[in-house]
Amino acid sequence: MKETDITVTSQYLTFKLESEVFALDVTQVREVLDLTPITKVPRSPDFMRGVINVRGSVVPVVDLRLKFGLSQVEKTLDTRIVVMEISLDGEITVLGAIADSVHEVIELEPGQIEKPPKIGSRWRTDFIKGIGKRDDQFIIILEIDRIFSTDELALVETTEVQAEEADVEQSAEK
Repeated sequence: MKETDITVTSQYLTFKLESEVFALDVTQVREVLDLTPITKVPRSPDFMRGVINVRGSVVPVVDLRLKFGLSQVEKTLDTRIVVMEISLDGEITVLGAIADSVHEVIELEPGQIEKPPKIGSRWRTDFIKGIGKRDDQFIIILEIDRIFSTDELALVETTEVQAEEADVEQSAEK
C-alpha cells in the first residue's frame, strides 16, 4: 500500500461509531459537548438530527451513524457532539456531529498512515483521508469536508436559517 499525501505529523481527535475508531484533524474541531437536547427541524434529511444552541449560535447537528448507513442507537452517557468547521467552496460551516463516544487526541506521523484500500472496505473511500495504525488498532481518518455534498450543506444552512427564524418568532410572541 502506498502512503497518503500526508507529509507532516498531525494531531487527530478520535471517536467511535459502533466498534470502529475514526479520527478528525484537530484543526477542524472547535469543541466536544455532552449530548444536549436537539431541536428537530421539519423536512430535513434523516441524518440531520436538528439544531442546538452553542453560546448563542444555532449549530446544525448530524448523526454520523445515519450518514454512514449504520443503524441508529439509543444515546448513552458516552454519546457526544463534536462541533467542527467544514470548508465548502471556500466558506466555513459550523456543524455538530453525534459520536457514540469521544476518546483522545493522538499524534500520527506520516509513516503511520496509509491510503484506504480501494476494495473490500465497508466505508466509501472518497471521504477517508487515510488509515492510521497505532499499536494494533486501525483508525479511519476522515476527510470531513468531503462527507457532505454541496446540496446537503445547503440543507444544513437552510436548517440554520429556519431555526433562527423560529427563534425570532418565539421571542416576538413572548
